Amino acid sequence: MINRRDILKLSLAGSLAPLSGINLRAQTLDDDYKALVCVFLFGGMDCHDVLIPHDPSTYRDFASTREELLTGYQGTRERSSLLPLTTSSVPGYAFPPELSGLQSMFNQTASPLAVVANVGPLVEPATLAQVRDRSVKLPPRLFSHNDQQSVWQASQPEGAQYGWGGLFADALAGRNSNNTFTTITGGGADVFLTGRATTPYQVSLDGRTALELKEIINDEANLSMQLFDEMLAGQTTQSDHILIRDLASTFRSGFSANAAFMSAIRNAPGATTPFPQTQLGRQLEMVSRAISVNSQLGASRQIFLVGMGGFDTHSGQAGWLPSLLQAMNDALVAFHNRLAEFGYADKVTLFTASDFGRTLAVNGDGTDHGWGGHHFVMGGAVNGGAIFGDVPPPLLGNEQDAGQGRLIPTISVEEYAASLGRWFGLSAEDLRIALPNLANFDDTALSSLIKEL
Repeated sequence: MINRRDILKLSLAGSLAPLSGINLRAQTLDDDYKALVCVFLFGGMDCHDVLIPHDPSTYRDFASTREELLTGYQGTRERSSLLPLTTSSVPGYAFPPELSGLQSMFNQTASPLAVVANVGPLVEPATLAQVRDRSVKLPPRLFSHNDQQSVWQASQPEGAQYGWGGLFADALAGRNSNNTFTTITGGGADVFLTGRATTPYQVSLDGRTALELKEIINDEANLSMQLFDEMLAGQTTQSDHILIRDLASTFRSGFSANAAFMSAIRNAPGATTPFPQTQLGRQLEMVSRAISVNSQLGASRQIFLVGMGGFDTHSGQAGWLPSLLQAMNDALVAFHNRLAEFGYADKVTLFTASDFGRTLAVNGDGTDHGWGGHHFVMGGAVNGGAIFGDVPPPLLGNEQDAGQGRLIPTISVEEYAASLGRWFGLSAEDLRIALPNLANFDDTALSSLIKEL
């Protein structure tokens, strides 16, 4: 039975923005369209199990350091089972067998997939000596899940108000005829997509809106939606209580947004590329459908957030992580192929993020919270087939080891985000506002990651 609290919660999931600018004409390809898609891997993905040394001597170091853990993989982390990457940027690395689709994408001519090595939260550049003697300012509450998720998304620990995705959207909102669908989430973590003027629009895994109250009310109470809307209209304009007027207005805006979104999604073009029916696969299928109807949604610039969990592999890592990597591989490959089918491959850039990397050292059958990690950037505009940044050697006590193989990042989240933001169309001033620590770094460190189209 739906109650008032349920109604209020659902209504606030809809956007408050006006819908007067929405265009419901048939979908046409928008040459100016661009989208960013963040795939957040909740729990802290083990980067050492994604980008694995393949050079014989370096692999021996890796296998020796992780010997206790690798026995649980039943041979899938043997050097002969790994999938080599053909790149001249940082040679001698491979993907595990679960990432066969991504390896094929990475190795192809005009590759749309790149790896950015050792990315993580920093306030300013930090060396091992500076970390040890505490002569450098470090991100707050390192190794805490909630806080580092927030620092990745908003440059501040848990409780931050605005994320850099939302602030990117604020900067380019004027390009959209309707701002309601500028930022869309199917994976939670709303702070990333929240700006000063931008609120994320929420959808379910299968693309339905979070608010489909019309069906709920009709099914459960057999009420007339028309009468309900008339009641809200009256409260919006006639109530003596400002809170009642605002709440009624919120409801009506949410209903209108959801109706418009569902109408557009129903008109999405047909496609033959199948998606895996996993959590991430279903979210990315929803994103692909929303991208295909961007002109109907009045959006020339969009930012999406999706996510998958399970990466906090303190124990049983060899049993859990391969299936997670396989699910990620299958969903990302399907997403790229679907965008290519729609003609949007070079207009969308997908990137991964995670709470943190994990320790190179093992704790028996798992790994503990780390710091820096390796991430994927995918899209037709990406200068793929390359590893950007430095990959520390797989030895405990290396120059980037903050302890137990926790990597001190050599590329900050700000530098990573700035490369995405420049391609998206942000100015230097826009980036400075969205990324407050960027002034402490080389904001062109990843300038060759994405082509200027």
